[in-house]
Amino acid sequence: MSSKIFRAIWIVALTVFLASLLLIMGSLYGYFSSLQKKQLRIETELAAQGVTLSGADYFDGLDDGDYRITWVSPEGEVLYDDEADTTTMQNHMERPEIRQALKEGYGESARQSYTLADQQYYAAKRLPDGSVLRMSVAQLSVWSLLFGFAQPICFVILVALILSYVLASRIAAKIIKPINELDLAHPTRYYGKKNYEEIEPLLCHIATQQAQLKSDHEKIEKAALIRQEFSANVSHELKTPLHSISGYAELLGNGLVREEDIKPFAEKIYAESRRMTRLIEDIIDLTKLDNGGTEMKWENCDFYRIAENAVDTLEAAISAREISVSVSGESAPLTAVPQLLYSIAYNLCDNAVKYNRRGGSISVSVSQDERHTVLTVKDTGIGIPEEEQERIFERFYRVDKSRSKEAGGTGLGLSIVKHAVLIHNGTIELNSVPGEGSEFIVTIPNRPRNGM
Repeated sequence: MSSKIFRAIWIVALTVFLASLLLIMGSLYGYFSSLQKKQLRIETELAAQGVTLSGADYFDGLDDGDYRITWVSPEGEVLYDDEADTTTMQNHMERPEIRQALKEGYGESARQSYTLADQQYYAAKRLPDGSVLRMSVAQLSVWSLLFGFAQPICFVILVALILSYVLASRIAAKIIKPINELDLAHPTRYYGKKNYEEIEPLLCHIATQQAQLKSDHEKIEKAALIRQEFSANVSHELKTPLHSISGYAELLGNGLVREEDIKPFAEKIYAESRRMTRLIEDIIDLTKLDNGGTEMKWENCDFYRIAENAVDTLEAAISAREISVSVSGESAPLTAVPQLLYSIAYNLCDNAVKYNRRGGSISVSVSQDERHTVLTVKDTGIGIPEEEQERIFERFYRVDKSRSKEAGGTGLGLSIVKHAVLIHNGTIELNSVPGEGSEFIVTIPNRPRNGM
């Protein structure tokens, strides 16, 4: 990065220098050209006075330096020229400066010389006898100006290169130093500091990204821990019924069971296998829910009818515990995943049966307004202590572990409920008093999922 900044600064410095040099050379060229013309006028005036006073004798032994002198008669015939043979020269009457001098007394022009074949400045002065004295000088070119200033220009360019290199190096180092000294692990400490005003938005963005990465990392670690715990819990939950089935089967296979105990042993094997089946089914459901329910179809359904079906499915368990159940409400149509709504109603009602007292009661109600559909399941069971209410939706968490296993629970029912509610962008509330019962309130928006 430092080398890029250095190159950028150096290129800018050199560009500015070269542009300035061209501007200066252009100004110098204009200045020296005007100075050359002025000097030519002065020399022409002086020479004209000399010829007026001395005539042709003025040219004897004359050293005119870089200037060319031509004397022309009133008819345009060349009387004298210090650089060409007058007998071979054309009539000069059509030369612009000659014509202007004859008419106005003085004339000037700049053009390619017919005789010398180079670019010339001309100045002509009419003498008292009507003849014209003309002087010319080779026009100063850009290249001659450059060659004339070659040594100082080269020196200036060399100094400019060295200075621009040194300054660009120092400026680049000064710019990059605060960045190199940044502690990107703690970008917030540079907020409001003068040296970091320009990159403060970048620091804010880095801080935000770090916070997001930290949060994501924590979520990943938490998810990994949950998976680890889940795997351990699944292994533990499966190990118990498998050991029971294996033990009972071994006793039966070895003929170590009395005739009257064969049926109870078979019933225990069947009960444990049913428990394993329910556990596996719940694990499969949770796996689908962990994927966001993408494999499930959203369609129009009636939550009230679904709740009724869930209660009907539990009729045998309800009768066995002599529990009274009431389902109230009205038709509640909405767009949702029917099997997930059924899981919500079934698991809440199933828990209300399992953790209720014998002869207790359960009330199930479904209501709907313009914005939400609400399912409420209330029981007269054992209730949930306040300190454990936040954990009941964790996988395999049981408030009363002995009673849960006795009732055949897998410990995954409320976790399934929570995931199903979240997929519907809904909420779930719990009101519970130990010894008096629990009330679960599920609220689901009356609108399809995003993108539906």
